[in-house]
Amino acid sequence: MRYLPKSDAERAAMLREIGVSTIDDLFAIIPEEYRLKRDLNVPRQMGESEIIEYFKAAAAKNANGYASFLGAGAYRHYRPVIIDSLVQRGEFLTSYTPYQAEITQGTLQAIFEFQTMICELTGMDIANASMYDGSTGAAEAVMMAVRVTGRDNVLVARTAHPEYREVMHTYAQFWERDGGHDAKEVAYGQDGRVDLAALEQAVTEETACVLVQSPNFFGVIEDIPAIAEIAHKKGALLIVSIAEAVSLGIVRPPAEADIVSMEAQSFGVALSYGGPYCGVIAAKEKYLRQMPGRLVGETKDTEGRRGFVLTLSTREQHIRREKATSNICTNQALVALMVTIFMTVYGKQGIRELALQNLAKAKYAADTLGDSSRVGGKVLFTETPRFHEFVLQTDEDPEQLNARLIEKKIIGGLDLRKWYPELGNATLWCATELTTKEQIDAAATVLAQAPVAAASR
Repeated sequence: MRYLPKSDAERAAMLREIGVSTIDDLFAIIPEEYRLKRDLNVPRQMGESEIIEYFKAAAAKNANGYASFLGAGAYRHYRPVIIDSLVQRGEFLTSYTPYQAEITQGTLQAIFEFQTMICELTGMDIANASMYDGSTGAAEAVMMAVRVTGRDNVLVARTAHPEYREVMHTYAQFWERDGGHDAKEVAYGQDGRVDLAALEQAVTEETACVLVQSPNFFGVIEDIPAIAEIAHKKGALLIVSIAEAVSLGIVRPPAEADIVSMEAQSFGVALSYGGPYCGVIAAKEKYLRQMPGRLVGETKDTEGRRGFVLTLSTREQHIRREKATSNICTNQALVALMVTIFMTVYGKQGIRELALQNLAKAKYAADTLGDSSRVGGKVLFTETPRFHEFVLQTDEDPEQLNARLIEKKIIGGLDLRKWYPELGNATLWCATELTTKEQIDAAATVLAQAPVAAASR
């Protein structure tokens, strides 16, 4: 009550209504030894103008003017200005869960269009009205496969995003009915793809699903038809996780998959220090009833006019908890709207051209940074097709290399030693349409100037 914008008279009236005389009486239920009897150790309150100046000063510390080669599931793409202009309209900005279809037709139609375009992109029959992000989307897809098959064992490719795998293993503790779940990882081969021989040996009659990512964490395109054949031979479902939505502008959709989970952040959603992002689950129509989240459908009213409704709502907000397919309680409608606007603005041809630009920039970056005669770097997994990320192996320690790059206002590749120590001094580099030739050349110049001590190791 002390922090509500109420007058002393209003506070007194509230206390009288509750039936106590003072605020201390209100909290008398708290034992004496647990009550805080000193002021909080926090900075003094600030006025609005002071707060604005504080955040201006904080913003000035941001890394403006830096070239960035980071990717790994969060990608820097151009955001058309029309996106923010439209999503800030009152109809969308203030909208909440569209429980009452008759007054939320605009929001429902936007979600319906989102689902439709996601199906066209992924080659699936149905798509839900979005999830939190790619990592939880992948975990929810695995849970969905466990429900569909009635099996408890899960196989996940080690080439899938390490943090997606961590989220999945966290979920897995509670999947199996006996408490605890068998989720095993499958190794990758010399080509940077899932080891098909190891996968075939690992899949059994108890396997619920195989989860792979394509393009995978190394940027390599997986052999989806071959993986699907191995999984389906034993009755397991295939889940394909897509961390980079732009790749679908040029990479063949994973039509052989049973379920597709995707992170759609690249489609007009700002990096925003890691979120909120836009997760997606799409699937074959026969798995509709096990889809987590909710789906918006098209219908007609009694006068034959087109309308939209929540066709399926299997969240615990809507039905009994034990019947719910997911306890995720939102569908990221605002960021899904951003994605919808982005796809509408670009269109099929525009997304294809965007993907081609990314492909060309990454090829130039890989060729330049992997020029061993000049730079001393080596690009791994070159014998397999890839999208706009690549693994660069150097003699120099990645931490030392990135420190030298930062001095030149260049944010280098992601150090992979935490997750893939077997790759040695390896970093994951990404180039998008926003990466310039000058930035790539500048990074190559820094790499070529590696200290003698490092280059001689």
